[in-house]
Amino acid sequence: MLPRAAAHFGAVSASRYLGLDLPWVAWDRVVSNARVGAPAAAGGPRAVVLYSPGLGEPRTWGTMFAEELASRGFVVVSIDHTHESPEVEFPDGRLVTLEVPSDPDAFVRKALAVRVADVKFVVDSLTDWLPSDVRVDLNRVGMFGASMGGSAAAVAMASDARIRAGVNLDGNLTYPDGSLLPVAESGLDRPFLLIGKDGPTDTGPGWRAFRANTPGWNRHLTLLGAEHASFTDAQALLPQLNLPADRLTSYLGTLRPAEALRTRHAYTIAFFDHTLRGHPTTLFDGPSPAYPAMGFA
Repeated sequence: MLPRAAAHFGAVSASRYLGLDLPWVAWDRVVSNARVGAPAAAGGPRAVVLYSPGLGEPRTWGTMFAEELASRGFVVVSIDHTHESPEVEFPDGRLVTLEVPSDPDAFVRKALAVRVADVKFVVDSLTDWLPSDVRVDLNRVGMFGASMGGSAAAVAMASDARIRAGVNLDGNLTYPDGSLLPVAESGLDRPFLLIGKDGPTDTGPGWRAFRANTPGWNRHLTLLGAEHASFTDAQALLPQLNLPADRLTSYLGTLRPAEALRTRHAYTIAFFDHTLRGHPTTLFDGPSPAYPAMGFA
C-alpha cells in the first residue's frame, strides 16, 4: 500500500468497513514479492487476468493472488474502483476515500454498474499504458474477484464478451434486497467458477439460480473450514499479528492458513491455465486427494 492509503486503511477501513479489530500495523511496509519497475520475463503475448476487490477492500488486499498468477506468466491487472474503494492514492499524492452509502441496495446497484464501466475502460486502454516489454493477448482475458469483486466478475462478463472466463470468490449474485442480479437470471455462455466459504452463507440463492441458468461450463466449490476473509490477503497477514485464537477463527475459519492459500491458488491458477491457455487439468473432475480442503457441491 502507498503511505497515505495505508494510513487510512489502518485507521478507518480495517475496522469500520472490514470489521477487523487489529493492532497498529504499518501497512505500507508489508513485504511482498512485487517490485516497481521489474523487467518482464521474455515471452508473450500473454493472457491477462483482471482482479476486482470486495466492497470496502482495496485492490492491494489481493496481492498474493496477483503475485501467484504473475509468477505463472499471466499479466495481472488489479483495479481500485475510485469513490467505492476505501481509499485510492493517486500518483500526485491525492487520497480519494469511500463515499459511505445511505441506501445499501442503491449503492450496490450503482457500484456494480460503475465496476463494469471501469473494467471496460481498463481492457480498452490496456495496451496504452503497459510497459513496452509486456505484450498481451486481448483474446485471452479473464477476471476474478473476492466478495463483490466476484459478483463484478460475473456482471462484467455478461456485459463484455472479451472476458473469456471468470472466478467468483464468495461473492453474492443477489442485491441486498434479495433480488437476483440479472446475470443470475440469464447465466453465462463462457466458463465460470464459483468458490465459496464453508458453512452457512447468503450466496446460496444467487448461485443456485446462476448455475441453473448458465449453459456454459461452471462449477461450485467450497473451501472447507474457510471464512469470507479467507479469499483475501487477510488469510496470510492476520495470523502474523498474534491475535487471540477465537478472533482469528472468526475472521478466517479453522483451515490452516498455508493450506487455505495453497488450495485457493491451485484451483484459480488451474482454471485460468485451462480456460485462457488451453492447459488440460483434472482438478475440476471431482475431489482431489492432493487438495482435501476443496469440496465439490
